[in-house]
Amino acid sequence: MSPSRPDQNAQRLTPSQCCAIIVTWQPQITDLVALLESLSAQGCASIVIDNGSANAEALTQALHPMRDDVTLLSWSENRGLAAGMNAGILQARAQGYRFVFLFDQDSCIGGRFCQSMLAAWGQAVKLGYPVAAIGPRLQDPQSGRKTPFKCFRLLARNDIPAAPGLFATDFLISSGTLLPLSELSRIGLMKESYFIDNIDLEWCFRARSLGYALYGTDRTVLFHRIGEDSQNPLVAAGIMVSHSPLRSYYSTRNRLHLRRQSYAPRDWKVRDLIRFAIKTSWLLIFNRRRREYLQQIRRGIKDAGDLRD
Repeated sequence: MSPSRPDQNAQRLTPSQCCAIIVTWQPQITDLVALLESLSAQGCASIVIDNGSANAEALTQALHPMRDDVTLLSWSENRGLAAGMNAGILQARAQGYRFVFLFDQDSCIGGRFCQSMLAAWGQAVKLGYPVAAIGPRLQDPQSGRKTPFKCFRLLARNDIPAAPGLFATDFLISSGTLLPLSELSRIGLMKESYFIDNIDLEWCFRARSLGYALYGTDRTVLFHRIGEDSQNPLVAAGIMVSHSPLRSYYSTRNRLHLRRQSYAPRDWKVRDLIRFAIKTSWLLIFNRRRREYLQQIRRGIKDAGDLRD
């Protein structure tokens, strides 16, 4: 059964009804403060969840002058990105907010980001489908490359127009995404056992399987780097993302687990198997840290079967 259309009157939405969730670990404090100041200037409050950073004391001092607009939750250990998101979402819900923005600690936004995202939401709900989330166009601040809104159906193209400046998509990268809290009781929170990688991918697949739509918008841009620098031409072309050996462990483990889930699209499973084969071959043949990658990928394959659903 498809979910009912959310009761969201976009004409009455303002940034004051939204709360930004930022999960941090060893953050560059100046970048984080710049993001929080921009959100505050747009009328959007923030909740920061720190995952046991070594610079937690400096972070507390830096955010103290912003205490009217920013709530800081400091944990003594790293519980993972998904656990941090969930803690922020639950607190935002308890405080009566209607929407949350999810941000990475190094994301950068423009001066009308919140207003533009809410305008995109109003445009999306008029299309008649229940909406799980809206995501901005991501742009690499160094290369200027913009990330397409992806469709995982075989032979389908990306950036499928749904309305002017609005695109139907199967997946949204979490940073910058706008989510309605009213729908999370049906879709569910983020999967904490994934810890850090593919959290957004799994959640998007769950939402889509329940009949929800996901949209990307060109009304605004989020400046955000995905992955790490690499000489791999496939990374430079945007076909795949470069991560450390440890991140390759989480990515391997989580994606293998996700492939076993009934709500993961069949076409994505085929495409991801091809992606995994190509990326793993490249790492094990050409990367100077091939031994580390091999160890972590093998560990991820082994642990995928023990991961909690």
